[in-house]
Amino acid sequence: MLSPGGSGKHQTMSDRGVLFLFSLLMILASLGAAVWLLMTGQAGTVDGLFLFLTALLSAAVFGLYVKYVIGRAMEAQKKAHAPAQAQAQSPAAAKPVKAQATPVA
Repeated sequence: MLSPGGSGKHQTMSDRGVLFLFSLLMILASLGAAVWLLMTGQAGTVDGLFLFLTALLSAAVFGLYVKYVIGRAMEAQKKAHAPAQAQAQSPAAAKPVKAQATPVA
């Protein structure tokens, strides 16, 4: 399959991107199931209550994963911009300081 730019290269989504989208889908499905259990009154039974709690737990677990992925992406972006900010400083500030020799007694 050709890309729209006509370069002839096939671009695929990274594994992290697929896992991120899958996690969002699972969060929506879990919350939807929890709402459905409440709306139909099935959460009032013992089995329905356990299904409701399982759906909420599943949404929470995938939500924590999404939070972790977003945090790592923001951290990587900060590291990518750090060298550009260091080069913007004056050359004198980036100059290494020579260590002074201490006399041995």
